[in-house]
Amino acid sequence: MRILIVDDNPTNIIIIREILKKEDYRDVITVSSAKEMLDYLGIGDKMAELRARPSDIDLILLDMMMPEMDGIEACSIVQRYEHLKDIPIIMVTAVGDSKKLAEALDAGASDYVTKPINKVELMARIRLALRLKQEKDWHKERDQRIQDELKLAGMVQQAVLSPPIEDTLLNVNALYKPSFELAGDLYSWYPLGDGRYGVVLLDMMGHGISSSLFCMFIASVLKDTVTTYVEPEKVIQELNRRFNQLDLGKQLVQYYFTAIYLVIDTRLKRIDYVNAGHPPGLVFTGNGQVTKLDRVCFPVGLFDKIEAEPQTLYYEGDAHIALYTDGLLEAIESEDQDGQLDLLIDSLQGSHQWDETAMRQAFFSGEPHPERDDDKCLVWISLKEGEQGV
Repeated sequence: MRILIVDDNPTNIIIIREILKKEDYRDVITVSSAKEMLDYLGIGDKMAELRARPSDIDLILLDMMMPEMDGIEACSIVQRYEHLKDIPIIMVTAVGDSKKLAEALDAGASDYVTKPINKVELMARIRLALRLKQEKDWHKERDQRIQDELKLAGMVQQAVLSPPIEDTLLNVNALYKPSFELAGDLYSWYPLGDGRYGVVLLDMMGHGISSSLFCMFIASVLKDTVTTYVEPEKVIQELNRRFNQLDLGKQLVQYYFTAIYLVIDTRLKRIDYVNAGHPPGLVFTGNGQVTKLDRVCFPVGLFDKIEAEPQTLYYEGDAHIALYTDGLLEAIESEDQDGQLDLLIDSLQGSHQWDETAMRQAFFSGEPHPERDDDKCLVWISLKEGEQGV
């Protein structure tokens, strides 16, 4: 443990050093002014370039009354620096003024001792301060490890998302912005042969670690489910069965997710879908018509069995489909949900081609706020007429 003693009185420094030495605290640094202390910590004018360096000091014994700059002012300066503010500062003072002592504590001092120094009292306060710092350092290291692991888990979660598809008759692209390192949205698409593609977008209840874990489970069974069952109602029913097989014990919260799953046949110009409680997908055709995929059944995971009636529509010429999660809809400022949907439709109309820059600027700019924002996801499917006979 390294202790920094700051006092303009050499006698006081000698006394404190001897007390510390007898208690086997031998790693001691001494300076004679607050300015020297700031220089040593790397925040003095002469060492401005070192302001972000980690400190090797574990505790500061700081004299309250010193010329040029007193201990209270010096303490408040130290507190301005994130990498120094956790160093415990014990004020050493001959002042018995309770207002001054309160001012020192308000400035960031963790404790104080009065002169003449009582050895037993000084060592008790030093041991307490060092013990609290050790605990705080342990928590900071643990929190940093957790943050590092969350970032790694977020990278893994991003890796399971499907890459864009560029085909003769169909392009699929997506934008995704979680509100936290881990999120509860998931999208995937799979070629099914004969010009058919299965596209799914789901939104797990809530967001954060628990939702992301459920998403990773669904991701692990999704490909097998889609390629085996193919048809929308069968895929949704199988996902419901697999999700309900999770043994969650007696949970007070009922976990579930909304989903929309489409089978797009680019040769027959046909779209079959099931919407399990999800915001309506939007189909924009060449004549300016907008069709809402809003025939819904219950979300996945609420009940042991789910009745899912597939819906079918056809398209002609170029078109595009927009699928999204409710976080994207909530990002639109409007007095009600109908107004939000109308504004969303206006933003997504126009060219059938994917314009990532425009979509990012419209819906994904700005930093997420974990307490207010939800995960946001937009899937854009461009449907192309192709050549005759394709």
